[in-house]
Amino acid sequence: MEENLKLDHQEENKMGVAPVKTLLLSMGIPMILSMILQAMYNIIDSYFVSQIPKIADQAMNALTLAFPIQMLIVAVGVGTGIGINSLLSQNLGANDQVQASKTAGNAVFIGICTYFVFLLFGLFGIDAYLKSQTSDPQVLVLGHAYMKICVIISFGSVLSMIYEKLLQSTGRTLLSTIAQVAGALTNIVLDPIMIFGLLGCPKMGIEGAAYATVIGQILTCVMDMIFHYGLNKDIQNGIQYLRPDGHTIRRIYRVGIPAIIMQALMSFMTYGVNIILAGISASYVTAYGVYYKIQQFALFAAFGLNNAIIPVVAYNYGKGDQERIKQGVFYGTLYTVIMMVICMLIFEIFAPQISGIFALSPAILTICSQAMRIISIGFIFVAVNIAFQGIFQALEKGGYSLWISLIRMVIVSLPLAYVFVKVFGNSMVFITFPIAEACATVVSILLYKHLKKTLYH
Repeated sequence: MEENLKLDHQEENKMGVAPVKTLLLSMGIPMILSMILQAMYNIIDSYFVSQIPKIADQAMNALTLAFPIQMLIVAVGVGTGIGINSLLSQNLGANDQVQASKTAGNAVFIGICTYFVFLLFGLFGIDAYLKSQTSDPQVLVLGHAYMKICVIISFGSVLSMIYEKLLQSTGRTLLSTIAQVAGALTNIVLDPIMIFGLLGCPKMGIEGAAYATVIGQILTCVMDMIFHYGLNKDIQNGIQYLRPDGHTIRRIYRVGIPAIIMQALMSFMTYGVNIILAGISASYVTAYGVYYKIQQFALFAAFGLNNAIIPVVAYNYGKGDQERIKQGVFYGTLYTVIMMVICMLIFEIFAPQISGIFALSPAILTICSQAMRIISIGFIFVAVNIAFQGIFQALEKGGYSLWISLIRMVIVSLPLAYVFVKVFGNSMVFITFPIAEACATVVSILLYKHLKKTLYH
């Protein structure tokens, strides 16, 4: 009896009844803001760290080397959350509240386990990781000081992403955005206070940036928990739902593992590019790190729409409504393309002004501006790829999404970047990224055409 408990059809979630073209906007805009605020954590740290006297370039280099691990934490959290989002939305679309509650409880259990894995790395793996990228003693000291705090106290980051997805899966995107805003504003306020020792706070330098970040993440996590346990009425909460359920965990990771790998490839690619660019100069490594953090605003905005596409398409996939699935695919892709074209125009027109917000050497800022103008050429392809990755994940085709990411970030981009550095050197390396995105777009379209043959009948 319990397993067959269903939600009341008279109170069907808005994802099954609201007009899709407006539903994606109403859900997507808060998610875009939420994802942009996640990008702000790194960019805010970078801005204030670039103002530290005498060691700004070395401190920024340290943040650049630490960035792939921060991205990996986000990758595991977001990737797991995508699996949760997809399965939970399907449960709700099928009106199965008990299974939805099991999915939510197991999601929290997975989040706790994930944090302990990163805790072990923070305790024992940081030095080896940093030494694989640099031998500069000052950069090593700064990088270790920053990373040990961000990784060892990463529970706020990991669990906030889990609870955020529980809210987003039921359509309560505004609540998760409020929590993100609170955390980001806290980080903004605390960064200068803790870095430079204002208002009676000790002057902590790069460690102050790390503490400001984790405090903001913890606040976001606490607020997400309050919103979930207090207001997320589509899901029942209880200790019995936290008990690990093998079938539920396997279904979460059926989509979640490809999504984790897909997201982690961003970390792997950045790590690989850092090593390749080191063959040119340290200035290229720092400039690319600054560019990538700026680019996160555009990428994370696209992933915000991706996060709206997934529950809408997954809900109606669980419900069996083919027309609403088609609408979700069309409008989700269209909105993502429009947004990324706007981002491309901003990057092309204002590259020097955007780069100039960081107090770095003129050479580094020039390279950063070049990267912005060259890489942003491929943003229209980025839009299509990110939209289809969400669509495939919602339809339980996580493997398709993984192939798109492998092409974008490993199979084409890294070998091509290596060849371009060896043959051409300098800024020509940046053209490899639009080429890789274009190749992935062709594969995305072909995979969707293949999927349509079985999806719509």
